[in-house]
Amino acid sequence: MSYMERDKYGMYKNSAGPGPALMGADTLIGDNVVNSQEDDLGEIKEIMLDMRNGQVAYAVLAFGGMLGLGEKLFAVPWQALHLDTVNKRFVLNVEKERLKNAPGFDPDAWPDMSDIGWANQVHGFYGTDAGGMGAGSQSGMGGGAAAGGMGGSAMSGGTAPS
Repeated sequence: MSYMERDKYGMYKNSAGPGPALMGADTLIGDNVVNSQEDDLGEIKEIMLDMRNGQVAYAVLAFGGMLGLGEKLFAVPWQALHLDTVNKRFVLNVEKERLKNAPGFDPDAWPDMSDIGWANQVHGFYGTDAGGMGAGSQSGMGGGAAAGGMGGSAMSGGTAPS
């Protein structure tokens, strides 16, 4: 299901609405995530906000398992994701096999996401800057292509979620 289908308030129904420059977090939960090879990497289960700076820190990606059983969760830095507005999904530039080795956690054993050592490990894996949380990008291009480099976050009045 895409964010258009979860739009409870009709905010994305016309071009005068806030999306995709500013989007409700609730409408993004459940969005599919693919890589540039169009491999299905899972779906967004949660969006984690850094309450110290008012930015989106991580998207929690569910990957693997069957019908939620054996599923593993991954905290993906927000700036590692790109919003594909044409296909209404996220693109993560990670090969499916490599994602299996990403720092992850079980649904019943969440890590302390505010721990700097943990954050450095996660950001190191995805090649993102732990100090630049919230700086994502969006793409209106089809086929999973994503444009990068748009700074800011929806929380800070910047650009669209990535």
